[in-house]
Amino acid sequence: VQLVESGGGLAQPGGSLRLSCAASGFTFSHYWMYWIRQAPGKGLEWVSRISSGGGGLTYYPDSVKGRFTASRDNAKNTLYLQMNNLQPEDTALYYCARDEAGQIRGQGTQVTVSS
Repeated sequence: VQLVESGGGLAQPGGSLRLSCAASGFTFSHYWMYWIRQAPGKGLEWVSRISSGGGGLTYYPDSVKGRFTASRDNAKNTLYLQMNNLQPEDTALYYCARDEAGQIRGQGTQVTVSS
């Protein structure tokens, strides 16, 4: 299993970023997929889950609901996270994961929100 995140960077408050996660080594379409983040000095926090298959079901915690949108392209074995109206509290290392606990996850991509 390999998960490789990209798309992080520096954004201003109110800005947007789109994260990508390239998956390999397993049948991507068969799995629910997750985005998880870890802010400095804090534990892992899930920020999205998307159902297997067509990804018709998505769930978000209140902290990002209405601002973050997860999607998937099974033909490309790629998971996405569109993040809008970013806030400083969104600063974290973002991982895509094959399980909600983050035991199977990539190396992460850093998102920093600062003016």
